[in-house]
Formats: sequence, structure tokens, C-alpha cells
Amino acid sequence: MAKQEDAEASLLLNKRKHRNFKRYAEILSILSRHGLGWLILELDLGFLIPFHWGLLGHPKRKEPYNKPEHIRMALEDLGPTFIKLGQILSMRPDILPPEYINQFIKLQDSAPSVSFDKIKKLIEDEFGKPLNKIFKNVDVKPLAVASIAQVHKAILFDGTEVALKIQKPGVELIIEEDLEILSELADFAKKHSKLAKKVDLDTIVGEFSFIIKNELDYTGEGRNAERMEKNFEGDASLHIPKIFWDYSSKKILTMEIISGIKISDTEALKKKGFDLTDIAKKIAHIYLTMIYKHGFFHMDPHPGNLFVMDSGAIGIIDYGMTGSLDQSLKRALLRLFLSLTEKNVDNVIDEFLTMGVIKRSANLSILKRDLKHFIKNVYDKPLKDIIAADVFNELMAIAFRHQLEFPNDMIALLRATAIGEGLELILDPEFKLMEFSEPYFKRFFFDSYSFKNQVKRFFEESNGMLEVFYELPKNLKKIFREFDNEGIKTSTEIDGLKDALNEMKRTANRVSVSILTGSLVIGLGLLMLIYHPPVWKAIGGIFFSILFIVVLIFVIGLLWSIWKSGRID
Repeated sequence: MAKQEDAEASLLLNKRKHRNFKRYAEILSILSRHGLGWLILELDLGFLIPFHWGLLGHPKRKEPYNKPEHIRMALEDLGPTFIKLGQILSMRPDILPPEYINQFIKLQDSAPSVSFDKIKKLIEDEFGKPLNKIFKNVDVKPLAVASIAQVHKAILFDGTEVALKIQKPGVELIIEEDLEILSELADFAKKHSKLAKKVDLDTIVGEFSFIIKNELDYTGEGRNAERMEKNFEGDASLHIPKIFWDYSSKKILTMEIISGIKISDTEALKKKGFDLTDIAKKIAHIYLTMIYKHGFFHMDPHPGNLFVMDSGAIGIIDYGMTGSLDQSLKRALLRLFLSLTEKNVDNVIDEFLTMGVIKRSANLSILKRDLKHFIKNVYDKPLKDIIAADVFNELMAIAFRHQLEFPNDMIALLRATAIGEGLELILDPEFKLMEFSEPYFKRFFFDSYSFKNQVKRFFEESNGMLEVFYELPKNLKKIFREFDNEGIKTSTEIDGLKDALNEMKRTANRVSVSILTGSLVIGLGLLMLIYHPPVWKAIGGIFFSILFIVVLIFVIGLLWSIWKSGRID
């Protein structure tokens, strides 16, 4: 039995190797067809093709297209996995030069449609019953076709018109095979290519694999849409398509059809009587609320995903790619923003170091010079004259030059903001995103450093610290027990362990009080910055003054109780 299983496993492995070899040959053929012999040679893969110099041509020969253009066309020919890879790389100007980013943005996620017979079979396989028992009707001709999926209009038995996003049959197997090849190529390139050693290929391939596998599971996209709908409950500016879960699966997502005018069709919008400036403001409001209030945002605001509905609401589709900001990243962004507006380069670098953005090999003096130049170019202008896309592009140029490694969601946030601004400028060339955003930033600052959030953070972090202290004796016993189990005879008397623990508790108390007091000072300081002095004369100022006195009494009481118990020095 075991021998039979081993034989089957060996056969499966051989089939996979054979399949991968065929795909390797196809990839190399496409690369050579697009004049990318230099890339194959750079990766030391020329030995796979006999007489490779003759077949591939000299890497220095002149071509009508430049290298980035050739790579973009090659990715299109290589199919869904590589198209998606290029699209994701287009979101990372911190690791690729601008000429490549500009080409990868142009990647068209399009492909021939799959025959309806294959689509029908996939639907029936997913739901385990004939098509005419699932839907009243499904249009044979697709509404839209992409490399991974195609969309068909359908009608439910109650007459509701829906859109079916259907994964193309066999695409999951193709992507799985390509991911294996990408992983193998990354391992090989790291060992043989100087070019590859400059980039963290493992991280790129790993992140790409995670993203594309998530996109293949349409239930995740459906949950993202519902989460966004819940976040905007009561906000009429955004309309999110309803998900029909009884007619959805991992490979099929059934949703409400969004009928409206594409956001980029300004002539049609004018004919309908829409105010283009009002639409631009709505889009800005939606994305600022997504990012700074909810910390969960739509990552791909290109014109094909946004529609203006008859009600005036903005309909947004395609929630396969979303970004999230946790509280720590929100706070880091806040500190960065404050440091930039204060033109404090040292604080910016300190924050980058804390976030792990700067590599050890970075030249801090040159980085500091470039950041000073960046801040001067951007923040010496009035707020209304600052263009978000310019800020993003210049910051990403610095990141590429100094190999800074920003968190993915931070890059996605900045990119989404820049793309959104581009849409808003199409609608209203005079629209000033940074000026419009100012009250949102103020609200974000206030919420992030509000007394309520600071107390919540204080207790969360204090609980974790106390847990470490309380677990220390047990963990020490466990360590000694493991020493004994390994045959190491330990007879150790830890003098003053109790005193050490008490000292730790006293230190914890001092740190806790410092955090609380510091939070109070920071919070009130931010309030003074956010709300101008005249406002303090009004009712709001009186309220915050009373709040300050109450909190101050609380802190003094806490200090007194700790001092009285003898647990703080």
C-alpha cells in the first residue's frame, strides 16, 4: 500500500515537473519574441536554450520599443498570472523606477471570452443542479471579460436582474502552476543574478501569491463589499452592490447590477444635469472616510469601477483588492504628517527607523538632504496648491532611490489617494484635494488622540505588560524544568527574585502613569493646534476645560494611590 502511494506521488510530481517544463519553454519563447533575451541572460537561463545568442539576439541591439514597453507586452502575452503581477507591481513605485510603473499601469486585464458551454458547466458543477433550476435566464454574451473572470447578466426567478462574476474554468490551475514557476525563478535568480539580489524577490512573490489566491476566492470579495456597506450605513453618498449569497460560491459571485454613468464620462454626466464639482467632492469624501475613519478602503479607484447613479450616489464595484490600516499604522501616519508639516526632518527619519522603513545600508545624511528638498518643494506652498499625486510621486522617488520599504497598505493608501485625485481633477480641474481634506485630517487627529482612545490604548498596553510580569515566575520555572529534562543539573538559588518582581511592578506603574500623563498633554496640545484659540472662548472651549480638570484630578488621584501603596518611587 505504501509503495503504491509512493508511486502515485512520484507520478504526480513527474507530471507537475513536465507541465512546468512546458510552461518554462512557453515563457522563454514569449520573452525572446519580445526582445527580452537580455533578461534571460541576466537571470543566467540562457543555457536552457541552445545557441541562445542566435535565437535571442544581442541584449544591446536597438529595438523600436524600450525595455519597459517590451516587458509590459510580454506580461500581456504570458496570461492572467503575469498580467496581475504587473498590475500589482504598478502599485509599488517604491521598488520600481517610474518608467516601469508607467508601463505596468497600462496593462489591460482583458482576454478572449470562454465559450458559454464551459461557463454553464462550471455554474452547474458549483451548485450541483441544472442551470435552468438555478437562474431564470443567463445571457450567453458576457457583459465584460478579463483574464481571470468574465461577467454575465442573469435573472433570478423573482425577476431580479443580477451580475454573475464567474471565474474562468482552469484558470486556478494555470495560476497555481505559474506561482510555482515564479517561486523557483526567484530562488534561482537570487543565487545567480546581481539584478535580482537588489530586490527582495521572496517578499514580492510571497505577497503576490497571497493577493492572487485571495482574489480567486470570490467569497472574500463579497465579504469586503458587505463590510464596506456596513461602514457606510446611513451615508447616502456611496452605493455598494448587494451580494446574493444563495447564488454565490468560491468561483461565482452574484451581485446587484450597478446602473449608472462612468465617472470619466463627463459629457454624459453634464447632460444628466449632475454638478461635476459636487461629484468630485463626494468621491473625496468617500475615500477620506474609508481611509481615515474606518481604516478599510477600496484599493482600485479607476474610472471603470466608479459610476454615478440616478440618485446621485457614487456606485463602486470590484472589492477584490482592499487595504486596511491598523491603529499603530494610523498613529505612525499621524506622526509622520505632523513631522512633515512642522518640516522636522529628524523626526521623519526617526519615525522611518521606528517603522523599519530604512535599511541598515542606507546613507542617512543623503536621505536627510533629499527629505529636506522634498519638504521644501511640497510644504512651502499654501495647502490649496499642494497636489497629492505630486507628493506621492516625489516621496516614492525618494523611496526607490534609498530603497525604503514602506508597509504595503501605506503604499496602497497613498496610491489610492493619488488616483482618486486624478478622477476628481477630470471632473473639476480646479478641485483642491488637500484643501478639501483638511477638516478630515483634523477629525482624524482628534479621534486618534482623544481621551477615550488614549485610555483604551493605555489599558490594552498595561494589560499586556502586567501579563508578562505575572507570567515571569511560571516561565522561569518552565525554563529550569527544560534544563533538567535535558539532563543539565541545575541547583540555582535566585536571590532577591521577589524584590526584582516588585521593582518591575514599580517600574510598570511609573511607565503607566507617564503614558497617561503624556497622553493627556499630547491630546490637549493637539486640541489647541486643531481648534484655534478663539474657539476656546465658546462652549466647546469650556467643555474641554472642564474635561481637562476632571482628567487632571483623576491622574493626581492615581498618583496618590500608587505612592501611598509604596509601589512607586
